[in-house]
Amino acid sequence: MKNKQLFKINIRLWNGIAIVAATFSFIICFLIIANYLQINRLDPVNTEIINTLVERLSQNPNDEALKEEIRELDLLARKAYFTNQWQIRTGGYLLLIGVILLIIAIQLINSAKKLAPDVGEKDDNNLFMQKAARKWISIGGTGLVILALLFAFLTHNKLGKTFKEAAQAENTLNEEGTQEETALAQTNLETSATEPEQAEVEESGTNEQTQEPAKPVSDYPTTEMKKNFPAFRGAGGNGIAYQKNIPVKWDGVSGENILWKTTVPLHGYNSPVIWGNKLFLSGANATTKQVYCYDRNTGKLLWTANADNITGSPANAPAVTNDTGHSAPTVTTDGKKVFAIFSTGDVIALDMNGKRVWAKNLGVPQNHYGYSSSLYTYEDKLIVQYDHRTTSKVIALSVNTGDVIWSTERKGKISWASPIIVNTGNRIEILLVTDPFVASYDANTGKELWRFDCLYGEVGPSLAYADGIIFATNEYASLVAIKIGDQPEKFWEQYDYLSDVPSPVATDKYLFLATSYGVVVCHDAKTGTLLWEKEFDNGFYSSPILVEDKIYLLDVTGIMHVFKADKEYVSLGESKLGEKVVSTPAFANGRVYIRADKNLYCIGK
Repeated sequence: MKNKQLFKINIRLWNGIAIVAATFSFIICFLIIANYLQINRLDPVNTEIINTLVERLSQNPNDEALKEEIRELDLLARKAYFTNQWQIRTGGYLLLIGVILLIIAIQLINSAKKLAPDVGEKDDNNLFMQKAARKWISIGGTGLVILALLFAFLTHNKLGKTFKEAAQAENTLNEEGTQEETALAQTNLETSATEPEQAEVEESGTNEQTQEPAKPVSDYPTTEMKKNFPAFRGAGGNGIAYQKNIPVKWDGVSGENILWKTTVPLHGYNSPVIWGNKLFLSGANATTKQVYCYDRNTGKLLWTANADNITGSPANAPAVTNDTGHSAPTVTTDGKKVFAIFSTGDVIALDMNGKRVWAKNLGVPQNHYGYSSSLYTYEDKLIVQYDHRTTSKVIALSVNTGDVIWSTERKGKISWASPIIVNTGNRIEILLVTDPFVASYDANTGKELWRFDCLYGEVGPSLAYADGIIFATNEYASLVAIKIGDQPEKFWEQYDYLSDVPSPVATDKYLFLATSYGVVVCHDAKTGTLLWEKEFDNGFYSSPILVEDKIYLLDVTGIMHVFKADKEYVSLGESKLGEKVVSTPAFANGRVYIRADKNLYCIGK
């Protein structure tokens, strides 16, 4: 008798769990289906407002205010896209959990019935013990789940297609003026042919370093790297400049402390890099890809190199959005050669006089904004982060030949972040971030050293490193501090004030992070405690750079905010350039170099 009562109680318990699981799964299915219907009713990109603005811009392509309005709407559309993807993924997991729990409950009910056939058969309220009910629940539930998953898949595909069409529309607008830009670039190239042989002498001096032995771990970044500014966010890409006597105030309109400025032939969102007396940039549109070398003391364009006639390069450039373009990745140099990569997947290596050494195509990156991961060198290797839709990997190419030294497949998703290369004291590690993890790779072999799952979404900010701790962040996800090692562990995590574009920078005491919506924060690097927050009038796309004990941070209007790298916010200067800026500045002793929307500036006392 007691056994029968126990079986009856168990059946009722699992019957209740089954009903709850079925109801929960039904609600999730309903939400996924409702999401599909909502997306089909409201297109987040191809709206009447955006179409009207794009049409107005085609009639007046020089309307900067209109361009800014379109960019802001595009940012909102991208956020809507990401939010939708997060909802679909989370809903799919919850639906799977609910269905599994329902199946388990029904199986346990059936098992109990087999053990005690006379228990529960007369219980008319036991929905899942009724044969007819089970049949229709199985058929209807299975159909609803399949329908929900199908709609989720269609929603994902539809949004991807929509963004691609929007990017193609922007491409059409970007191609206006191509002939004029190409003619200007050709003029600069012809001018460079009359330059004196000073560049050849400088290159000859550089080649004498070729036979130097590999530096020990403790010497990375090398002294030469620290003297220069060889890559995006400086040596190793960690956001630290080793230069001194940098001015904190200037004015682009009056010309105060503006030593020179010059127009860059082709547009690009990449940042300047410096080696010796030479400064390098790249620029591109849908038909032309170029690398530029300037005399950093005078602003004179020394040479222009075209990245054309490359085997495997696509006949037509891929669709990119207006805020990425065809030349978003920053070039890099090892003092002997300069390396650039473009939206087409074309990589080119040039000597310091602009002569092509090698060029190759890595395959066209498949993503909906455009390729933006910057390049870095380590000894004889060119490091390329190549995370896109069809493949995800990190590659080391020979700086001398372009041949693949090693290539490591990754299981991540699309990433717009760039690698950083850090000296941990024991070894040199290449650190990359994507959805859903941060991973470390041996710089010499490409072997994955460790991986730590911590982020999600469309990752844009690169990592920061200081004193054995990696800092990773992404909007709608979190800010995570990871203690690195063979068994990495989470140090702390915060969920407020997250970045979608600017990369953070860290010292052994503090972490500084800027956001695209205009808030800058400082955290205690060891505890995560928020020490201060400061709201500015304008947002930030440029990444903060640590110079001595100061942070240099450019907002999108071109105002440079200089403040102490300390636990309290202390402003040291705010300087207006008078031109919009999204790139990150480069530094030489006593000088700041800024690539603005149209011009390149040199700033010094």
